[in-house]
Amino acid sequence: MTIGPPGTNAVSAASVDKGVGPLLRAWRERRRVSQLELAGRADSSARHISFIETGRSRPSEEMVLRLAEHLDVPVRERNSLLLAAGYAPHYPETRLDDPALDALRAGVQRLIQGYEPYPALVVDAGYDVVAANRGIAMLLDGVPESLLTPPLNAMRLTLHPQGLAPRIRNLPEWRGHLLAQMERQIALHRSAPLRALYDEVAAYPAPEAVSGGGPVEPGEPVPYFALPMLIEHEGRTLSFVSSISTFNTPMDVTVAELAIETFLPADPATAKYLHGLAG
Repeated sequence: MTIGPPGTNAVSAASVDKGVGPLLRAWRERRRVSQLELAGRADSSARHISFIETGRSRPSEEMVLRLAEHLDVPVRERNSLLLAAGYAPHYPETRLDDPALDALRAGVQRLIQGYEPYPALVVDAGYDVVAANRGIAMLLDGVPESLLTPPLNAMRLTLHPQGLAPRIRNLPEWRGHLLAQMERQIALHRSAPLRALYDEVAAYPAPEAVSGGGPVEPGEPVPYFALPMLIEHEGRTLSFVSSISTFNTPMDVTVAELAIETFLPADPATAKYLHGLAG
């Protein structure tokens, strides 16, 4: 699978209408930072921060960006803060298929292909898959075409009762992990499309994990160093732990919202099996 254009999330007009002060206060409270602490980080004063939050003082563009940086505000939301303060957005949102991102697309494609035979994929802010390698294609064997129609969605593919869910042997644990991950993203980004996706996948039936066939006998200690995804493939149970990477200091909304997820074999048998398929 190759990289395609990601979905977008429009800036909320309602958020902009609130003014920058309440938005900044909400981010500060979310980060559990006092006005005094934020002032120290941003080389300002608690009084000035208070005046900004109550609307008695209009912050400069530089101050908005400085406060957003110290509050670790996502790039898309930094643009919302600037708009609410009466300034133009600072960060562009370039389509992923734009020639300006040729180097990014090529680099990401090389990265996930180099990870083969282990699975790796790239998703956008709505968990739509924008790139995936042959390891992911292997895991999707047998998934109905109705779920493979672009845009593929990683959460839907994983949790749908006709997707990977029936083959995930520790589905209750893995499902709980994915839903908690989405909840954290919703709290951070306040995205209506992401909330709709969460409501959809959370409503899917959640059957008990399939019994038997696992790599560990009952009563034996679990040898995993992180929660694994235990998934059946052609009569074998494969075990993976996942890692998610993002770009450092992104200067574009699209780039900021990309995430690369790699699946590392959690036991020697899984690694051997995947290398055997590739050989």
